[in-house]
Amino acid sequence: MSADGLLLHPAAFQYFAGITTPEPEILQEIRQYSTQHRMADMAAAQSTTAFLVWLAQLTCVRHYLEIGVFTGYSSTAIAMTLPENGQVVACDISVTHTNAAYHFWHKAGVEKKIALYLQPALITLEQLIEQGYENFFDLALIDADKLPTEHYVEACFCLVRQGGMIAIDNITLCGKILSENKDTPSRTVMNALNHKIVNDTRFHAISLPIGDGLTLLIKK
Repeated sequence: MSADGLLLHPAAFQYFAGITTPEPEILQEIRQYSTQHRMADMAAAQSTTAFLVWLAQLTCVRHYLEIGVFTGYSSTAIAMTLPENGQVVACDISVTHTNAAYHFWHKAGVEKKIALYLQPALITLEQLIEQGYENFFDLALIDADKLPTEHYVEACFCLVRQGGMIAIDNITLCGKILSENKDTPSRTVMNALNHKIVNDTRFHAISLPIGDGLTLLIKK
């Protein structure tokens, strides 16, 4: 899992977690399963997901778009929050990971709310635009490979309604964004985007020290 409390003292994070609504058992199970995976840092942090669930409830989200599913932690959490007629569109390329996700969706009783697209996300996003889903989604989460993140944002700008939200997870790259000695293509791309997005007049942006760093964009 992404490191919870990366920018927060561990004791403080544990304290805050202890005074938050408890995590449902199915999410505990997914999180425990994910932490045993060799690519465990691909899963959204518990604190990030809890915040997104709270935000989805606050804003009465019905239509949710997720780019990067992994084992289904965040998609299950949001799907459980949506009303019965709510809809999740999930994008991923891994059959192995999403087979695990489907198992948990079924166990949580939310699989009927979720449409999974197994192909590169940019293809799916373009298809959704062509199919008339512009200005449709209430909330989009970008939690996938970092190099195309700006392209994901542009596509989500078309797909999210006015007043809707785009969330970008892992904006600190497990702390690498803060280290000038670890220059990688992903760090270069994310560092540039993190500084660029704040001046994008199409959005109201805020970046929060939750999990591995979370940027929230409200489409104006």
